[in-house]
Amino acid sequence: MAVLPIAQIGEPVLRERSREITRDELLAPETQSFIDDLIETMRHAKGAGLAAPQVFRPIRVQAIEVGDNPRYPYKPKIPLTVLVNPKLTPLTDEVFLNYEGCLSVPNLRGIVPRFVGLRVEAWDRFGEPIDREVWGLSAGTFQHETDHLDGTIFVDRVTDPRTFCTWDTFRAHHEAAFVDRVRALVARFGG
Repeated sequence: MAVLPIAQIGEPVLRERSREITRDELLAPETQSFIDDLIETMRHAKGAGLAAPQVFRPIRVQAIEVGDNPRYPYKPKIPLTVLVNPKLTPLTDEVFLNYEGCLSVPNLRGIVPRFVGLRVEAWDRFGEPIDREVWGLSAGTFQHETDHLDGTIFVDRVTDPRTFCTWDTFRAHHEAAFVDRVRALVARFGG
């Protein structure tokens, strides 16, 4: 496995819609090796997720995993999940305000409205179907990573640019209130 370079905001690959892949392409050894590298890169960077365009591959593949992540101690755990050609369908009109950051936009955070519940349809890394519901804070993670497959970065979804801040200013001025809101969301939805 290898740690891949992460595309930074301004790279054209982050702004194009990624292409769907076929099951045969997914199962090819080179794609399976790429998925291993994608996971290794996400873990190395301590991300909650990473989409293929973020490592310069414009295909509809993403990895999500939240364990004991020092960057996001308030996030509920999500076991390693690889989504191929994902489709997200909101299950409600209700949104929550999520303070987000991104490995492709270092040291910047901002508030993004995200749906509290989603139906997630995709293949796993072996082409087996995934069809599940994701609720709460975890739903925000799935939306963030899927946005990357459509050429959208979280900064595009920030509705109030006055919420932009660095990691240090987030921790100093906004994290405590955000974590209180997140705990209420997790208590309500479990995720």
